[in-house]
Amino acid sequence: MEGNWKGIKEPLTSTCQEVLGLKKHHHTQRISIETLDRTKERKNKKTAINNSRTRAEKVQAQAEYTESNKQVKRNIRAHKKKIRGRTSNDGEKSWKGRKHETALRYNEETIREIQ
Repeated sequence: MEGNWKGIKEPLTSTCQEVLGLKKHHHTQRISIETLDRTKERKNKKTAINNSRTRAEKVQAQAEYTESNKQVKRNIRAHKKKIRGRTSNDGEKSWKGRKHETALRYNEETIREIQ
């Protein structure tokens, strides 16, 4: 039974990988690649905590993890701020670019139609 399953499983998985491909991981724009790398480091430090055998090793690994966790959170907050700043600047540029006049005209026309 085990041999039959291995004989079926290998061609099935290879065919699925050819047709579908491997799962692609997409990161959102608000998180930079640098931050993603730091989260991987943080995850490795977390596994180091779980794999440490003595209390001293565990305390040291916990301190390293805490510091990297703070750095990751700081980076994410900073990148979110940058993104918000860019989007608000784009809004100001469009407002200064006289696009607001067309929006105001459209709003006035819809208000007249409703009344």
